[in-house]
Amino acid sequence: MSEVAKVEVKDLSVSYYGNRVLENITFSISAGQLMGVIGPNGAGKSTLMKAVLGLLPVDHGSIQVFGQPVPQVRKRMAYVPQRNQVDLDFPVLVEDVVVMGRFPHLKWWSRPGKKDREVAAQCLEQVGMMDFSKRQIGELSGGQQQRVFLARALAQEADLIILDEPFVGIDVTSEQIIIDILRRLRNGGSTLFVVHHDLSKAESYFDSILLLNRRLVASGPAACVFNIENLQEAYQGKAAIFSREEGMVMVGT
Repeated sequence: MSEVAKVEVKDLSVSYYGNRVLENITFSISAGQLMGVIGPNGAGKSTLMKAVLGLLPVDHGSIQVFGQPVPQVRKRMAYVPQRNQVDLDFPVLVEDVVVMGRFPHLKWWSRPGKKDREVAAQCLEQVGMMDFSKRQIGELSGGQQQRVFLARALAQEADLIILDEPFVGIDVTSEQIIIDILRRLRNGGSTLFVVHHDLSKAESYFDSILLLNRRLVASGPAACVFNIENLQEAYQGKAAIFSREEGMVMVGT
């Protein structure tokens, strides 16, 4: 990358049908960070990520990616949505799903060529799914499907990747493969946001954490943000974490 990849969000507020979902969110993240976006159900985690992607209008505030407005750098951003948002009954082969990641690199009149299919094959190899390339996506298990969607994002060769709940409903093997790939991407300078719900793994999975409940509770290095006080504020006493010293600790009463 020619410049440091960075996301800067300032005083961001977002509403759905007149109801405020996010209120005055401000944070930044630099290149080479694997950030977990954490908070209770309804906290606005997915809404925030869709706003960063430019998929939702905002009430006020600003979002810059790589120092520019989102529309100018959209090709450098990849998105892995929740599996329940994908039509898994659509009759498409695994290899064709991954080739879709090459579309931002094509002219509008072009079709994917040999190079694009080679890149897609390499990405399937990375996630251990090359042997399933001729299967229909709906025939795969949840973990296998999630690995294919990650391969599609890899094929895009994006500098910023946003994943929305990638570990929900998948097997342990797929989860380990995915987190290992995300760490390799991070080590290569990519910036990654992962909407995540499992508090027991958050501190070990992520370099930094954005803790959210409609407003920003805390943002920064995982070891600093992931503490009982912040979690109690975000979850209003309805969460539990693994304490470094004491094992399972209930937050609140």
